Amino acid sequence: MSEERIETVSSVGERALIARLRSRIAQTPGVKVGIGDDCALVETPETSLLTTDTLVEGVHFDRALTPARLLGRKALSVNLSDVGAMSGVPRYALINLCLPPPCPVDFVDGLYEGLIERAAEVGVGIVGGNLSATSGPVVIAVTVLGVGDRPIFRRGVQAGDLVVITGGLGASAEGLRLLREGVRLADDGMVISTGIWTPNSEEPLARCVRAHLDPTPPLAFARALSETPGTVRAMMDLSDGLSLDLIRLCAESGVGAVIDPLAVPVDPAVAMIERARGGDPLPLALHGGEDYQLLMAVSPETIDAVRDMAFVWDLPITVIGQFVVGAPVVSVQVGEWIEPLKSQGYDHFGFSGLPRSSSSKVS
Repeated sequence: MSEERIETVSSVGERALIARLRSRIAQTPGVKVGIGDDCALVETPETSLLTTDTLVEGVHFDRALTPARLLGRKALSVNLSDVGAMSGVPRYALINLCLPPPCPVDFVDGLYEGLIERAAEVGVGIVGGNLSATSGPVVIAVTVLGVGDRPIFRRGVQAGDLVVITGGLGASAEGLRLLREGVRLADDGMVISTGIWTPNSEEPLARCVRAHLDPTPPLAFARALSETPGTVRAMMDLSDGLSLDLIRLCAESGVGAVIDPLAVPVDPAVAMIERARGGDPLPLALHGGEDYQLLMAVSPETIDAVRDMAFVWDLPITVIGQFVVGAPVVSVQVGEWIEPLKSQGYDHFGFSGLPRSSSSKVS
């Protein structure tokens, strides 16, 4: 009995692969010339937001653990999160792929299915990119252009502002642990294997693994904040872990922060799973990263307005501490006890914390 021949990018060839992908991408409003020319031609305002992220196989993802469709969704979402963190609206995306010749075409098809699907959900036009062969692993580089006339920056924090978090933390880091324990999702996001866990644990397992493979940043809420300037003084997305990202936010304004670790919003599914394994969920929430929630500096006078907006979007927000005068150091306080919080977030070139798959921004 002969083996079924797997179609690879090498057997299809560059021209046919580009045509195959191009035929699936619809032209969106604002695109005058899309894929097919030397450059895309799009309508933009005078001021635009630009961001880029790179996912490298073996560093940011494992093809054996990651359905291609969900990988495509995530590759775009991590860029959408950056635009949202500046209270902007994403408009256009460029997709660059480096593919080994033996890479199956089915993988590329699945990847683009996720990219196109996620782009359609948020009104982003995929307007071009590049394909390149590589002798190394698969590399996915996405660039997104967004618009926003009232951006919220990382700088602008004042001593006395509240440290505020959207959503719950730790689910993505827990999801990565679960993948390494044998939990698997299908392309549609449904659990197909619970690994070492029992089937009755499926719901919290799925929630955490989806958080890792298919994050959904709170884009609508972030955009709404720009409609009421001054409500939030500074903001960034949580990609490398609260303990590291909060220090970065402090450094931009030359302030410190004191947080209550008991107030940190641990995702309920993480708490449930860690109780079952006899672990502590707090380190995952503090250091795990890739949550793609928002970290904000909010004046005490405007926190109620922020809560009201979050309620409209059914988004939990939590005050976990306060920014203070001093060096950009984050401390934890419980009652009278206070000590510096050691950052264990992700750093590509000096990493010593929890392993995961985030990318770091140069900008």
